[in-house]
Amino acid sequence: MWKSAVSVKEIKNRVYLGGPGSGKSEIAMNTALSLAGICPGKVHLFDLDQTKPLLRSRDAKERLERGGVCLHYEKQIADEPVQAGGVITRMLDPESQVILDVGGGDTGARLIGGLSHLLSGEDTTVYYVINCYRPWSDEILHVDETLSSVLRAARVRQVHFLADPTLGPDTTEEEVVDGMKHTQEMLRPYAQLEAGYVLSSLYEAVKPKVCLPLYPLELCGQTFW
Repeated sequence: MWKSAVSVKEIKNRVYLGGPGSGKSEIAMNTALSLAGICPGKVHLFDLDQTKPLLRSRDAKERLERGGVCLHYEKQIADEPVQAGGVITRMLDPESQVILDVGGGDTGARLIGGLSHLLSGEDTTVYYVINCYRPWSDEILHVDETLSSVLRAARVRQVHFLADPTLGPDTTEEEVVDGMKHTQEMLRPYAQLEAGYVLSSLYEAVKPKVCLPLYPLELCGQTFW
């Protein structure tokens, strides 16, 4: 069963995986801001995304901090993977709501491989975001190839699939509906698509046309579409 994006009882730690441009960082930031409204001062977003120059959570640092989110990241030099400190401490802290924004394919996912014993905990859920308008997620073979390498690197066995068929701020209602349906059909023989995200401006129009739990999405930062 889909667990609410802002539930503070069932899920304490949320991990977002996905290929470049999947919308993973936007979903992570939206979730963090929503949780901060419920648990002020207790929401910790760790930006572990190694993808450049696409949007990363750190690019919206001021907005996140104004919204009450504690943002953690380490400055990346060249292409050297780096991980912010304090991840394990916060994941184990019963008072903290933790969100890990992990990206950059298997390179980024490798950063959390050492957390596999925590990622399988009952209070932790790992999500994999699919944007079917990206070339590495447009068909099941591409999804499987990318997902398999990411899961091996992250040492994760179970993920919950989310759809975010967004093409940027000018995404149309038709593109979202078609993208949601395509993603559902693509995954249906293998896994369940648990929820979808849509730009808040399109949410009311799209909701009755999609047989899927749907959540509105605000674009938090400058994107490079």
